[in-house]
Amino acid sequence: MSKHTQVKPQSQGFMHDQRKRRIVADIATYVLLTVLGVIWLLPIVWIFLESFNKNTAPYQDTFFPTEYSLDSYISLFTETKVLNFPRMFMNTFIIAVFVCIISVFFVLSVAYCMSRMRFRGRRSFMNFVLILGMFPGIMSVVAIYFILKAMGLTSDGMTILALILVYSAGTGAGFYVMKGYMDTIPTSLDEAAMLDGCTRWQVFTKIIIPMCRPMIVYQAIVGFLTPWLDFVMAKVIARTQENYTASLGLWLMLDKEYINSWFGRFAAAAVLISIPIAILFIVMQRFYQESMSGAVKG
Repeated sequence: MSKHTQVKPQSQGFMHDQRKRRIVADIATYVLLTVLGVIWLLPIVWIFLESFNKNTAPYQDTFFPTEYSLDSYISLFTETKVLNFPRMFMNTFIIAVFVCIISVFFVLSVAYCMSRMRFRGRRSFMNFVLILGMFPGIMSVVAIYFILKAMGLTSDGMTILALILVYSAGTGAGFYVMKGYMDTIPTSLDEAAMLDGCTRWQVFTKIIIPMCRPMIVYQAIVGFLTPWLDFVMAKVIARTQENYTASLGLWLMLDKEYINSWFGRFAAAAVLISIPIAILFIVMQRFYQESMSGAVKG
């Protein structure tokens, strides 16, 4: 009996210490996450409020604006003689939409071939693409420019087409993630469909694509964001403001020639550029959730 009376208080003390440690760890975790959240949100809140700042100068006495107005947004779309941001925004949107569609088709096609077909040189091709992907894309900028120049795609009227080709051409090489997902789909589904008379194209469109919706959502987001946020390739290919993308327009607004009068419009343009990205994530997240719920039910 004495042993039991001694062990019980010790176990209670141990559990009490464990509970205290857990509470302290939870508090420390929440405090750390709160601090990180504030650090992450502070620049976003600042640039959003700065876009409504009545004082458009880049250097001010206060961190947050003291007076607010819509002048930066209005002048961004009305004063287009110096910097035509609406045209740059539309150029970027056209390029991003086409690249998004083309990249999804390319990645799906290459991933399906690598996952479902067996042919000579398949393994060597996959290893070559894997090694090639380890090198930064900026190494090929000069070569890409001279190739486009030789094809006559660097002139003013062909810049948008050239950017679409450049962003889309290499997307098929990013098939590894999609292929890994397709490898999880049983090949017995393909075999059963082909026994019922389906062709490979019907298997691809009727079975593989519907089951790959989560990865299609991922690839669509990546394909849209790549040209939307790129600066280096657009700077090399686009030679005049008529063919500039939104990132080049933002870069020009911070140039020493324009920064004093365009800083407020720079903040407004940064907010406007983030809107399509936010809409894309919201829409694609809904499709992703629907596809995942359908996969679980199936």
